[in-house]
Amino acid sequence: MGRILRGLAGEGHLRVVAAETSDVAEEARRRHGLSPTATAALGRAMTGALLLAQLLLKTPKERITLRLEGTGPLGGLLAEADPQGNVRGYVQNPQAEVPLRPDGKLNVGELVGAGVLRVDRSLPNGEIYSSTVPLVSGEIAEDLAHYLWQSEQIPSAVLLGVRVKGEGEVEVAGGVAVQVMPEAPEEVLHRLEANLSGLAGLTPLLKERGLEGTLEVLLAGLGFERTDLRALGYALNEIPARFRCRCSREKALEALVFFTPEEREDMIVKDGGAEVVCHWCGEVYRFSPEEIRSLVAEVRCPDCGTLWLYPRADGTLFRIEGDTCRCGRKVEIPSEKRAQA
Repeated sequence: MGRILRGLAGEGHLRVVAAETSDVAEEARRRHGLSPTATAALGRAMTGALLLAQLLLKTPKERITLRLEGTGPLGGLLAEADPQGNVRGYVQNPQAEVPLRPDGKLNVGELVGAGVLRVDRSLPNGEIYSSTVPLVSGEIAEDLAHYLWQSEQIPSAVLLGVRVKGEGEVEVAGGVAVQVMPEAPEEVLHRLEANLSGLAGLTPLLKERGLEGTLEVLLAGLGFERTDLRALGYALNEIPARFRCRCSREKALEALVFFTPEEREDMIVKDGGAEVVCHWCGEVYRFSPEEIRSLVAEVRCPDCGTLWLYPRADGTLFRIEGDTCRCGRKVEIPSEKRAQA
């Protein structure tokens, strides 16, 4: 399990969030069968999502999603995190790979390519606040720093790293975000810039010094003061970071409702059941003919086939919101099923 630390430096003028995510990145690699460079890309993005969740989100029920839509062979990347340290993610082409950079490092920028970074913040009331900025390099850390400045007006330094070994297993992964508070003194900024410019790389530092040691180097002379997270219920004074998906067997069964009854019966005849794979985590759910045939309470639009009413796995019914279908037809639920909903 990974971990997240928070604190202040520069006499309160720098807000700091740091994460050790080796186990998180390794689980993503294993679940999705990622190539080494795809592992680095997704590991960086998930770490970045965890950092932004600490910087930007206000309540436990909020989530942040990073979408990298690039022209490179990776094809696209998504990572979602919440303030409790839960994160998940996937890439469109998990086996995509490119040659190493001239310095021998994984070329994440080329794998991602040119394109845009979209950041979605899901609020407790269901609303989604979205911002989109051009990708600066595709290396992800620079792109997140650019997003924080362009969309949030938060000057920040973001460092992300994933080192792989052997057959592509994650050796070390992590990240640090330093947010500059308004009216920070010039001497604080100059010291931070000097510390960052002297850094050879994040992963060697994480490997040699660990997360706390890395912060000592990055914030040397700036008096880092760690936030006491025990008051928030974290006994170890750190937030656990873990790859955790929100999928479930119940949600997977509900997904089959979006196939027509004829299509579901065809699954039974041809395959003896159905298999649903979660694209976020790779979990496989298999359903018997009996389970599939239990989905019989649905009501669809006779014009376009949109679901107006369908059963959830727990037996309750979900009804479409509003009185008009997306095709314009008036929604008409039979009285006997309207009573159940």
